[in-house]
Amino acid sequence: MSSGIPACPDSLKPIAHFLKVAQEHDARDIVVAYWSRIYALQTGLKLSTKKPEETALLIGLMDWLETTKKANQNNESITNEVVAQAYLENYAFKLFSYADQQDRASNFGKNVVKAFYTAGMIYDVLLTFGEPSDEAQKNSKYAKWKAAYIHNCLKNGETPVPGPMDEGNEEEDEDDELANLAKPPQPQVPQPSTSQGEPSSSLPEPDQSPPTIGFSPYPNPPAPVQTPATPQPTTPDQFQAYSGAAVPAVAAITPTNVQLTGDQMIKAQKYCKWAGSALTYDDVKAAIENLQKALRLLQTGEDSG
Repeated sequence: MSSGIPACPDSLKPIAHFLKVAQEHDARDIVVAYWSRIYALQTGLKLSTKKPEETALLIGLMDWLETTKKANQNNESITNEVVAQAYLENYAFKLFSYADQQDRASNFGKNVVKAFYTAGMIYDVLLTFGEPSDEAQKNSKYAKWKAAYIHNCLKNGETPVPGPMDEGNEEEDEDDELANLAKPPQPQVPQPSTSQGEPSSSLPEPDQSPPTIGFSPYPNPPAPVQTPATPQPTTPDQFQAYSGAAVPAVAAITPTNVQLTGDQMIKAQKYCKWAGSALTYDDVKAAIENLQKALRLLQTGEDSG
């Protein structure tokens, strides 16, 4: 693979998806590439049986991460976990929204598969920072299923059904199809085209970006998020050196003179973010509930969640 990192052995197959996403973003977005490899390394350390080929890959990842972090010391999306989490959430949501728009409009094709697939992987990378929101978990599951479903339909010359389907169908063959999506393209006999898009057994190359409709499939970096604190690292002890620089917790004083911890400030930010996400789906009730939780936490220090 690129970047001087050894190829992924079959015994560490679960991290191949994330290594693929990282490789595709090396030139496009170093932040996505960096945190995708962080997650791949964390998972690989847990799965490793210390075979020589596994050790070679993991050491190669460590070397790449150390070099990249030193070269990007001024990039908060790499050195600050809170900023990085917000960056990746924004990136994944834009990818997901673009793909969902295209899917619901019956504009199927390999670029929509690519956007769904990548969004699902990046939602998983967010596990680096702790338990993701319910919305992120739901989007991740749906994106992976939809990528596999549309890919399979186009490969077989079938027309996909736009939008959600019965939940029971979402589980069918998802793992096998995602495994196929992570593999390098293999020569095949071309399949018949459909009116909605050209079937393909492989994902599009990085430069084959779909047209912008509301969202760019590969979004520009979001504005840095200013925050007074950062959560405690959630990485394994043997990996803390590669999990991003920790920012010391800073207490905050609200107008009601309640002293909040860094974790409480971060939780209040999440409530506000979840409220914004609820409004995206016209869920006014959920937005109000999350804003009320944020206000109560900021005013009293009590978390009603």
